[in-house]
Amino acid sequence: MKEPVQLKIAAMLKASGRTLSAAESCTGGQISHLLTTVSGSSAWYLGSVTTYATALKEQILHVPSQIICKHGLTSSEVAAAMAQGVRTLTGSSYAVSTTGLAEGPDEHYPEGTVWIGVAGPLGTRTRLYQCDHGRKGNIRSFATAALRFLADYIKEDLNK
Repeated sequence: MKEPVQLKIAAMLKASGRTLSAAESCTGGQISHLLTTVSGSSAWYLGSVTTYATALKEQILHVPSQIICKHGLTSSEVAAAMAQGVRTLTGSSYAVSTTGLAEGPDEHYPEGTVWIGVAGPLGTRTRLYQCDHGRKGNIRSFATAALRFLADYIKEDLNK
């Protein structure tokens, strides 16, 4: 059986003394849930901010309203700003973010679309991920995809 990605992240962070935070929208805390299932996660996981409301993305994570207006909530730019915002807010080494459509389409994307952001010493990166598993399945898939993207980023950073 394949090792869950959150265990790989935990091992890398614990060994390196680095920390992590998350900014979640469409995953509604699922990333935080998966990370905190790992025993000892309090040593490296600082916490998360779950922001469904646009105003909270702006007020807490400091996502510029101009970015939201120009690119929409489901966008690479918003995912990047969310990751940067939570990293700044918590002082973590790394941050991961999600913004997307667990249910229902918008004017640009179909249901099952998420933009994932990661931020850390290598800068900020984003990735588009799409699936079609219904609301609950999409949320689970989004969280797993975000953690895989994060794990690859951390591995690259630690091996540089």
